[in-house]
Amino acid sequence: MSSLLTRRRSKAAINIIPLMDVLTILIFFFLVSMQFKEMTTLNLTLPDIESAGKNEFPDKIQITIDERGAVYLENQEVQIEELQAVISRLSDLSNEIPVLIRAHNLTPLEQVTNVMDACRLNGLSKIRLQSR
Repeated sequence: MSSLLTRRRSKAAINIIPLMDVLTILIFFFLVSMQFKEMTTLNLTLPDIESAGKNEFPDKIQITIDERGAVYLENQEVQIEELQAVISRLSDLSNEIPVLIRAHNLTPLEQVTNVMDACRLNGLSKIRLQSR
């Protein structure tokens, strides 16, 4: 009877190969199903003011565009051609004048790009966008 009571149990073993297979498949699944989004940010640089109040031109040009697409320069409605003429005269003074474009959230994108294009064509490249 003593031989019946002394049965040896086999050692418990964990087979790692199937575990590695499952983990590899899960990693591939998550890599394939992930959505890689390209994050883009606006690189906005604010101008340095060394001598406030000594310039002959304003510290910034404020252009507002409402939801209809009407353009306002310093709270006065202007046509895009008039805006280009004013920006051309201001860019003759300095190309470092910052431009703040404030647009309503329903403003057509075409109108915003027209204003930005008018600024860049006249040499004003410090453009900041603000929307509601």
